[in-house]
Amino acid sequence: MQQSSDIWYLSWDLLRSLQLTPQEIALSIEHLLLGRKRQQVWNAPKAVITPPDGRYMMATLAAADDPPFLAVKALVLNPDNPKNGLASINSLVTLLDSRSGLPLAVIDGNWVTAMRTAGLSAVAAKRLARPDASVAAFIGCGVQAHSHLQAFAALFPLKRIYAFGRGAGSRDVFCRSAEKMGLTAVASETAQEALRDADVIVTSVTLSPQLVPFLDARWLKPGAFVTMTDLAVPWLKESMVAFDRIIVDDLEQEASMPKPLVDPALVCGDLTGLVTGDVAGRCAANERTAFVFRGLALGDLAVAGLAYQRACECSQGTLAAD
Repeated sequence: MQQSSDIWYLSWDLLRSLQLTPQEIALSIEHLLLGRKRQQVWNAPKAVITPPDGRYMMATLAAADDPPFLAVKALVLNPDNPKNGLASINSLVTLLDSRSGLPLAVIDGNWVTAMRTAGLSAVAAKRLARPDASVAAFIGCGVQAHSHLQAFAALFPLKRIYAFGRGAGSRDVFCRSAEKMGLTAVASETAQEALRDADVIVTSVTLSPQLVPFLDARWLKPGAFVTMTDLAVPWLKESMVAFDRIIVDDLEQEASMPKPLVDPALVCGDLTGLVTGDVAGRCAANERTAFVFRGLALGDLAVAGLAYQRACECSQGTLAAD
């Protein structure tokens, strides 16, 4: 598929057609996390720009020797985009050969972000959630809810989901998707109603300057696991002490940020430590656990590299110059 001078474009539709499974994505992320400990993978803290108008601009960088790829992602979140018929978040990933620096592919970043975020959550959930989890709750019913539903349904014996979102339309679409998977779907009237009986919880609330925290960790039942894809912004800070174990995606990245996601005193470790075994996962059935994360560049690399390899195997892709 690849000639040395060619740069390939992998669109959302093409990426979906590759049918990468949640298990494959989680394994790709775990492979790079283990490689990071061996100093064969490098992950830079994300760079962030936050203009005063509420936009959120971010760039990530990660590289590996095995597979020999470097991935750069640029992303813009604009809360005003939906008013113009656009997704709130738009992004692009550039994949290079990590040895020569030759460009290999330009990849739809929205797909990569959705898949890598759910993949990171899956890696954490395998170690922090109860393996018999059968009830899931979703606070926010957009792209991340859909990708996490697919990932968690592959990991756990889910039977029922609760959904709560500000838009009834997206919530109902999400519930129908769950029902098509053979799950019982309940549209909750309040966030507390959605959370109280759940074994695993995904929060993916769209960030905006006007967002006021409204989720209370003290509502969670013993044994619950939460993955917070929204920087924990919707959660009441004073309630975070209700968790017995909190893991972040990257301690080095957290240390470089001006404002921590949660009180550092509550953090037990990061995802690399969790996968390598240097940090303990769930230690008791009744522990409340949480994965709180900003997004790990290594995850973008894992997903983009896996997708590129699969596209090469299938001889799929479009020349970026076409």
